[in-house]
Amino acid sequence: MKIIKRDGHIVDYSPEKIEAAIEKANAEVPEEEQVSPVQIKNIIKYIEGLKKKRMLVEDIQDIIEMRLMNLGKYVLAKKYITYRYTRELVRRSNTTDRSIKELINGESEYWNTENSNKNATVITTQRDYLAGITSTDITRRFLLPEDIVEAHDEGVIHFHDADYYAQNALHNCDLINLEDMLQNGTNINGVMIEKPHRFLTAMTIATQLITAVSSSQYGGCTITLTHLAPFIRASYEKYLDKYKKRKLTKEQIEKFAKEDLAKEITDGVQTFQYQINSMTTTNGQAPFLSVCMYLGETEEYKDELAMLIEEFLKQRIQGMKNEQGVYITPAFPKLLYVLEEDNMDKKGKYYYLTELAAKCTAKRMVPDYISEKVMKELKINELGQGDCYPCMGCRSFLTPDRSISLGNVAKAKNYVPGKGKYYGRFNQGVVTINLPDVALSAGKDMDLFWQIFDERLELCHRALQARHKRLAKVTSDVAPILWQHGALARLDKGESIHDLLHNGYSTISLGYAGLYECVKYMTGHSHTDNGKGKDFGLAVMQHMNDMCKKWKDEENIDYSVYGTPIESTTYKFAKCLRERFGVIKGITDRDYITNSYHVPVFEEIDAFTKLKLESEFQRLSPGGAISYVETPNLENNIPAVLEIIEFIYNNIMYAELNTKSDYCHQCGYTGEILIDDNLEWYCPNCGNRDHDKMNVARRTCGYIGANFWNKGRTQEIKERVLHVDNKIAE
Repeated sequence: MKIIKRDGHIVDYSPEKIEAAIEKANAEVPEEEQVSPVQIKNIIKYIEGLKKKRMLVEDIQDIIEMRLMNLGKYVLAKKYITYRYTRELVRRSNTTDRSIKELINGESEYWNTENSNKNATVITTQRDYLAGITSTDITRRFLLPEDIVEAHDEGVIHFHDADYYAQNALHNCDLINLEDMLQNGTNINGVMIEKPHRFLTAMTIATQLITAVSSSQYGGCTITLTHLAPFIRASYEKYLDKYKKRKLTKEQIEKFAKEDLAKEITDGVQTFQYQINSMTTTNGQAPFLSVCMYLGETEEYKDELAMLIEEFLKQRIQGMKNEQGVYITPAFPKLLYVLEEDNMDKKGKYYYLTELAAKCTAKRMVPDYISEKVMKELKINELGQGDCYPCMGCRSFLTPDRSISLGNVAKAKNYVPGKGKYYGRFNQGVVTINLPDVALSAGKDMDLFWQIFDERLELCHRALQARHKRLAKVTSDVAPILWQHGALARLDKGESIHDLLHNGYSTISLGYAGLYECVKYMTGHSHTDNGKGKDFGLAVMQHMNDMCKKWKDEENIDYSVYGTPIESTTYKFAKCLRERFGVIKGITDRDYITNSYHVPVFEEIDAFTKLKLESEFQRLSPGGAISYVETPNLENNIPAVLEIIEFIYNNIMYAELNTKSDYCHQCGYTGEILIDDNLEWYCPNCGNRDHDKMNVARRTCGYIGANFWNKGRTQEIKERVLHVDNKIAE
């Protein structure tokens, strides 16, 4: 018999749980009111004698109450009812006070490691977390259906960002329409910002806009350098005019103007880097920003864009100074380098940028690489054209633009009729399904797997609908920088954002985690086996895509499958699986589950095989995904980096290289800070274990983290195998 719990998920019938519940009530009544062990067994036999294939847990509890009363044990029945009611209160209890105390006192591992880019000891982050605790409490007790809350608590699904859900105005991530705001003016806190007339001013304003936008949503955001390139030409023209007035020769005028421009580009990029890394948003961290470098976005300003990309890469290679004045790897901004014909031709004009990008990756882990060729094969808009555009934040990709025929729904001032539009679009939010939990609940019964899978997907669907309905109430007044002043739209005051939630203008994401463990348990094979395991893994991915298409067709909302970058949740899911199903070798015996479709970190595989295999799964994760290869230090082997980059260009849409660049304050060691068997970080040179005296940067689910991680993620980092032997192309 199977038991359907309150959250909708299905577990095996357990008579021991019934016996334990009655005995707890038994112990609290006088002896004459108690039932004997035989009578308890008879109640259990009665339930089993109904020969039901499935029963609701509430129905079982009702039967127990009736059987106790039939035995004349009214006091015991009342005590059992009270016990049942008390358990219900516990499920609904307000845990806000305890959570706040643990946060303030620094006693909670969860808050201390919840986000590797947030320091929970500083007041700006604590302020965000305090608001988040309150939001989560309100969300749990008032805003979400109980079965969704219970499913989240038990690790069946994960309802992301409940700490921001109480405010119905907040959405996940976006592509900022920086061009519209810079070219056509904008407004911050009631202050008009007019079009800048030189590059340095544009860079300063851009950082202010990014910070304002980041404070009005909770996910990552992305800009493109293409929108800043025109201001380089504006500055150059100013310098030409300056030297023309001095009656210099043409050669002198151009020479001095180029020298001044080069300095302004350097100063502008440095200003941008300092501002982004020193500013703090209302989320208690630096803006979670990605910067796109895509030559193919412009023909008119391509040379200016190339200059800007070059300077960004040079300054990132240098890094930023820590408190000791040593150059280290900064977490942000994340850099996205688009591989295209112009910069992949080794004899071409812009190949030097790709060589520079390779050096930057070897030293600082960025940029990440987007293949224009592959992306244009996968992202076909409603006009039948392949588009290339950056992700929002670390990995969220918009679906191909289906809004072209609708016209300028966002009322953007830079709208071009009949052309695909991506900047100014956004994601509504994420709910993630725990795939290993589906498999373990099915007990290797393939028919039951698909049945439970559909039930869980519908649970995710209802949770996503709750997210959508919350945003549907929003008007443009709640975040003017987003909805009125050009970042995402230029709606009128008081105007609803409803139209921007439909017709493909924005996306909403069905996340998934643990494909490897799911496949391994159900088939006995890894999804990397190019056989039974892989076929089942692809079928699971396809089924999620089919469900998203069904929901999209029915509701005109762009549901999309998203490879969730679970950070702290990888540990939570693993713990929940072990609590419910015990320790199963190779499935629940680690403190983490595998992210999205990735090859598990401990599986030996070479870089090229890994990327090629994962490209097949990445195609079925259109709402967001990124692949990676783990490498040793490749600073002295740039040809190897370039070989991997070329493979990415020809085979997979979005990928990155994970290198190491750490620093020990105590002895000055630079290289890789290690993890011992107790999951403690230490310097291999001097043995330093003080987190405050080391800088560690690791890729965490697509973005770089620098504030250490929880136990599960730390174990995952420790177990990562290298996919490159440092001999490629040597």
